[in-house]
Amino acid sequence: SIMRPPLAGVSTIAGRKADTMRVFMLGWEFPPHISGGLGTACYGMTKGLNELGVEVCFVLPTPVPLDSAAHVSFRTPADLKPSPASPPGASTARGQDDSSEEVVKLFEHVELHRLEAYLQAYGTVATRQSIVDEIRRLQACGELSAEQVTEALSTLGGQPALADDDDNFFDSQAQALYGRDLMFQVRRYERLAAQLAIHEEFDIVHAHDWMTFPAGLAVAKATGKPLVVHVHSTEFDRAGANVNQDVYDIERAGMQGADRIVCVSHLTGTICKRRYGVRPEKISVVYNAVEGPNDDKLQMRPITTKEKIVLFLGRVTMQKGPEYFLRAAKKVVGKFKNVRFVIAGSGDMITQCVKEVADLRLGRYVTFTGFLRSSDVSRVFGMADLYVMPSVSEPFGIAPLEALSHNVPVIISKQSGVSEILQHVLKVDFWDVDEMANKILAVLRHPPLQRTLRQHGQIEVSKLSWRDSAAELRDIYTALTADA
Repeated sequence: SIMRPPLAGVSTIAGRKADTMRVFMLGWEFPPHISGGLGTACYGMTKGLNELGVEVCFVLPTPVPLDSAAHVSFRTPADLKPSPASPPGASTARGQDDSSEEVVKLFEHVELHRLEAYLQAYGTVATRQSIVDEIRRLQACGELSAEQVTEALSTLGGQPALADDDDNFFDSQAQALYGRDLMFQVRRYERLAAQLAIHEEFDIVHAHDWMTFPAGLAVAKATGKPLVVHVHSTEFDRAGANVNQDVYDIERAGMQGADRIVCVSHLTGTICKRRYGVRPEKISVVYNAVEGPNDDKLQMRPITTKEKIVLFLGRVTMQKGPEYFLRAAKKVVGKFKNVRFVIAGSGDMITQCVKEVADLRLGRYVTFTGFLRSSDVSRVFGMADLYVMPSVSEPFGIAPLEALSHNVPVIISKQSGVSEILQHVLKVDFWDVDEMANKILAVLRHPPLQRTLRQHGQIEVSKLSWRDSAAELRDIYTALTADA
């Protein structure tokens, strides 16, 4: 059989200290290959738990290699040697899927397991060429006039440039998180995670968002360990009225079968109670936090432009409200010309947004970057004069915290979880584009307001810590294992 060597500073399973908490954690994305805030949150939580001495076995459903980092050491299937008693080609103690597993050491008390299951959450990654192709298709169908095509294409060039003239800055690696039959892969991940769990020792199961809920339920059933499901978003947030019944059923089953539900905000907790029939006493709210930019990111070559930059950063989907951002932009440019609105991200509304830019004749004022590498995110924050999050339904919203940590003033939707904890930001209803435009103009026109938001916002966000969030999780784990 195959034995994994112990982590540095961590006793072997047989010799584990009785008072050491160990968590079997299930998540579907992890930096640097992420599509949104979930991967960032998982990284922050595991780092915080590590600082508290909580051991974490994190199971990730992708074989995509992680970037090298000082705190990560890789272990691939090629490094795993069968025992002398095992003939070549023989299956290992972990069963026939062992070759699909890769083990990575992450921090002192955290290890990462990568299983070969591809999970897609929110769509595919848009590149500049795919946007151009879609514009041409709309022209061929007669949906865009030649003038509108010119207007739309103008959004893809010019400043601010985030990389060279090629498309390398669109992180094609992110596409590996996506694709194939989603429900099949959810069930495959469930099976592989359950197989892995049999050979691990742990105290509690922690599953992040709906795609890992079936795996969480299966592992908890097989081992008898308590299950925590962590709700970072719900189908009602992502889809509005167009709820996918299969996804809803998985979410509901996970919430009903869990011993505790951790929500990222009271807003999300209310949805869980009203829409999923969850008892209030099962819900705990643990807010996300943010890591400040490191020195390397702060020293990156800044993107310079004479225009004022208003930034939208996130998935370009219905949930994030990009159309409201553009409608507010139209009102702003009627009164303030020296401005550029940057939409950084990709998603299923890219085509609709490009068409709306053409309809609103905003081509010279709007730039689409497509999906950004993590290294470009700090640079785009570095050039921004203002960050706007116009989300229709945002369970939490880590991006405003990242903006504040980069010393960028922020406007956020009142329909967001992060609005529960931030005071030194401007808040607006997502649908009130007149008020959104007024607030954008106020920040751009009044440097004293901008300075006040920067100074107080940065102080406020500096008080948020992943270690504190992790301590709340540890208390939940302790309470559940004491009852088990």
